[in-house]
Parts: sequence; C-alpha cells; structure tokens
Amino acid sequence: MEQSTRVLVAGQGYVGLPLAMAAVDAGHHVVAFEPDPRRCLRLREADSYVEDVPSGRLKAALGSGRYLPVAESGALLPDWDIAVIAVPTPLKDRTPDLSHVRDAGAVTGRGLRRGRNQTVVLESTTHPGTTRDVLVPILEGASGLVAGEDFHVGFSPERIDPGNTRWTFANTPKVVAGLTPACTERVGAFYRTVTATVHEAASLESAELAKILENTFRHVNIALVNEMARLAHTLGIDVWDALRLAGTKPFGFMTFTPGPGVGGHCLPVDPVYLSHHVRTSLGQSFRFVELAQDINEEQPGYVAQRLQDGLNARGKPLNGCAIAALGLSYKAGTADVRQSPARAVVDILRAKGATVDVVDPHVAGTEPGVMSEMSPAGDYDAVVVLTPHPEFDLEKIVGEAAYLLDARGVAPPGPVVEYL
Repeated sequence: MEQSTRVLVAGQGYVGLPLAMAAVDAGHHVVAFEPDPRRCLRLREADSYVEDVPSGRLKAALGSGRYLPVAESGALLPDWDIAVIAVPTPLKDRTPDLSHVRDAGAVTGRGLRRGRNQTVVLESTTHPGTTRDVLVPILEGASGLVAGEDFHVGFSPERIDPGNTRWTFANTPKVVAGLTPACTERVGAFYRTVTATVHEAASLESAELAKILENTFRHVNIALVNEMARLAHTLGIDVWDALRLAGTKPFGFMTFTPGPGVGGHCLPVDPVYLSHHVRTSLGQSFRFVELAQDINEEQPGYVAQRLQDGLNARGKPLNGCAIAALGLSYKAGTADVRQSPARAVVDILRAKGATVDVVDPHVAGTEPGVMSEMSPAGDYDAVVVLTPHPEFDLEKIVGEAAYLLDARGVAPPGPVVEYL
C-alpha cells in the first residue's frame, strides 16, 4: 500500500481518534467524520476530549494539514482510499443497537466509486455476522457496487485500553479479516502502516468472535471473583489474601480482582451482543455469559449493602449519613464514565437517603456536582473507594476516616478499613 493514503475515519471517540492520529503520524491524509458538532468543533480547535490523545498531538495533526475533522456527511467527498468505521455499538433496552453502524455504512457507501479500489473496514465491536450480513448490504445498496469485486470490505476489532501507557494503538497486535482473500490483504496492508503487528483471521466471523471472546473472558472471570468475594466475606475469609496466594502459582492461574462491577463500553456490553446473537439466531441461551452478567450487574448493590452494614455495625443508619465516594470513572487514571459501576453505587446510596460527595479529579468539570478534591475524611461518616485513582492519598484518608470501605483492595490496612 502507498505510504500516503487518503483515509476516512467515521467516529472520533476513544477508538476513532487514536486511529486517526496514528494514520496521520504514518503520513496518511485523514478526513475525520464526527457528526457531533460540539465534538467536531473541539477537534478543530485542538481541544482533545480523549485522554489517550493529548491536545498537543491533536494540534500537531491539524498543523500537518493531513487531519480534517468534519461534522456534515455532505462534506465527505468520494476521494478516499480507506474508510474505517469506528462508531459506538451500545445497548438499547438491553438489546444490541447497530444504528450507528448502519448510519456510518450508508454515509460511507455513498462515497464508493467503481474503479477506485476502495476499502471499508469495520472496527466497532459487534456480534459475528455483522460485517457480512449488515454492513455489506448497506454498502452495496448505497453504492450500487458489489462487495469483494468493486470494493474491499474488512473487519478489524478495536483493542483500545483507555489510560494504558504500555499497550497503545501503535504496539498492540491488530487482527484483520476480509470478505475475500484480496480484501484481507488490502486491510492488512493498511494496518501494517499504523501498527507494529498484524494477524490475519480465517474469516470475518472468526475475527468478530475473537473480539467478543477477549472481553467475555474478562467479564466471566471478574464475575467469578466478585461472587467469590461475597462468599469469602460470609465465611469470614480474607479473599484478597487468597487471591495473593493463588497468584503465586506460575501456571494455570490468572489474577482478577473484585470491584464494584464492570464498566466501560466493552465489558458490560460485548457479552450481551454475543448472548443476544446466540439466542436470536440459534434459539439457545449462553448460560455462562448470562450468569456472569447477572452477577456483575448485582455488584453495585452489594457494595452499597456492605457499606450500609458497616455503618450499622458502628451504630449509624445509612439514611442521613455523609459519605465520600472516591472515583466516578470506571477505570483508574481515566475520565471514562461509560457504564461506570461507581455511578450505580452512588445512585443506590443516594436513593437510600445518604448524602454523597463524589470525588474524582479526572471527571470534575465534566460531570455536574463532582469534586476534584474531598473535604477532610473526618467530616464524613464513611468513605468508599470505588475507583483507585493515583491522586487519592489513601494513607492520609485512612488516618482521618471514621470508616472506609475499600471496593478495590488498594487502601493501606487500618482499624477503620474494611475490604470488599
């Protein structure tokens, strides 16, 4: 593939923006379609809303003349070589919502031209069969062309881990698949210009399933330790010590830790895509996934109940108590609040009559009522650690708090500390 390729990236969120920056760095010319006008304006002003892309890097991309954010689909001229669809695939009423993929497919399809050797790649996480059975018909219908003959189609699952400085877009291995062998070759050629390692899949469906499998693996193992933590507490056993001991085994074990639930776009959503697809296409249930989903969805309520029990043991009812909730984002070191279980815990505590101050230095300023710093811990009846941001001085907080429930296993031990 030519070093300088014209790339269209549909979607400039946690996946699309890092991809666009990597493409610019590789020398490609990128048109970034971001239909949210407010986001598009921020991109044009070099104001990044994605923590993995510093504003300075965005400014440099704009200054290179090879990065152009647009909000109107009419501004997308049919002069691109590669189009990558990186749009959200959320749940709506607990069922998969592919509306963003369909919309992006229609916009992209209108830019396909015969004889241009163009390629369309889907990066959005979804159930097996989406690229072939959903996206391809939309592209063909919008263009009047035949996929695999007049243009290439592929799938390459995103592997973005927000806040991870060790494994970035550039060095995380990429999986690619195509509708035909020629499509796979074309997709792989593009990604080899922006990432270090590319693995080719045997089919579109195996690549789609691989992505779901990666996240389902984490989902069910988190559910396992969450339920294990509940049982260990009932039995009077320190689950954190058990996890430490099990982690000394050099084979056959991988450590996962309990917490207030699962968050982000992937873990609460991707397994549902798989179980829903299995149920609708095969008429069967994916019992393991559905059980894990139930356990993890119950976890915020369990954390709230543990806090209530801890207060009761100290002679204080939850109703009327002042609580400091440390962290609102779903992951330490990021401002990503998508599907955050911390928010669910806070909502439950407030519904039970508690006054809750939410403290999150990464989210403050973007979420109403969230504080960047907490009042002295002694001003509260309880402190609950929901997201282990490095900015929290837990040693100082433990020294001041009347009672602290640590849902992440990160606080130093002390007489006022209780671990999940």
